[in-house]
Amino acid sequence: MDKFGYMEKYGFEQLCLFHDKSTGLKVITAIHNTVLGPALGGSRFWNYENEELAIEDALRLARGMTYKSALAGLALGGGKSVIIGDASVLRKDPIKREAFWRAFGRYLEGLNGRYITAEDVGTSTQDMVYVNMETDHVVGLPGRSGDPSPYTALGVFKSILACCNHVYGSDDITGKVVAVQGVGNVGYCLCKYLHEVGAKLIICDVSQERIDKVVSEFGATVVAPDAIYGVECDIYAPCALGATVNDDTIPQLKCKIVCGGANNVLRDAPVHAVALQNRGIVYAPDYLANAGGVINVSYERAEGGYNEEASLRDVNFIYQRMLDILTIAKETGRLTYEVADEMAEKRIEAVRAIKSIYTHK
Repeated sequence: MDKFGYMEKYGFEQLCLFHDKSTGLKVITAIHNTVLGPALGGSRFWNYENEELAIEDALRLARGMTYKSALAGLALGGGKSVIIGDASVLRKDPIKREAFWRAFGRYLEGLNGRYITAEDVGTSTQDMVYVNMETDHVVGLPGRSGDPSPYTALGVFKSILACCNHVYGSDDITGKVVAVQGVGNVGYCLCKYLHEVGAKLIICDVSQERIDKVVSEFGATVVAPDAIYGVECDIYAPCALGATVNDDTIPQLKCKIVCGGANNVLRDAPVHAVALQNRGIVYAPDYLANAGGVINVSYERAEGGYNEEASLRDVNFIYQRMLDILTIAKETGRLTYEVADEMAEKRIEAVRAIKSIYTHK
């Protein structure tokens, strides 16, 4: 990857690599845009095949966070940290685990508030407690907003309802079949919401324990991970890693809607958004659908402290914003992600212009 070329093309501000020899911490932080406020994005702990893939993931995820916060109306920019390694190994040694995350916290403190982190794939609220011992630039802490997963799932659920209204003319999804890829924290909560309103669930996951829990509680049907793309369903809800909508999977899809909790669902947005549209499949822009968690943790920074009522109000508003985007896309013949991108970019540029005026006075 031509890193500077990529950063220039997509408007990135900063790319940081940090290594702590004593703990083995290897972290990459991408800060995409801080016009609206400090960059916020979770810390992902993953056993990447190589450093280039880790850097690419950090950059893609950070840019998505900028658009997510902008479209959600937050005074935050976009960033992301990815940590290279095996989180399960670290959790087996409490002493090393604390030292590792406190080293990460000291690193974040050195960024002087330009980047705020939270939990993500492979990390937990307890990890963030250790980070908080060294820096205040962390959210999603116990006793405050806590685990963002239920709120992320709620936003995805509201987005699915908006998509069903758009496609079928009704929010009622009783009997609708939803194929949920990944039933971790977000996927599990989404299954719960869907089950409560009478949807039928088809699931896959790499963890038998998680599968057993969803089958036991919600009566889900299980398929192999590679089979989830080809199942007969109304909605495909990717809730694992990104890029699952691609050249290989799109021909297999037998759904009317793609709407899930994963980031960067489309492997190549321009190409694969068109491919979905050509097949008559509605795509819900993922960075709006999964914005509930970011909205919730952002309220930890609100004056007066965390306010769950206000947070839930804003998470529930995702429904209307998603419906607006789907309607505009249909009326104008544009792709849904183009409409969403434009909304986010207009807000960023409006605030940039205001800041420019006051900076030069």
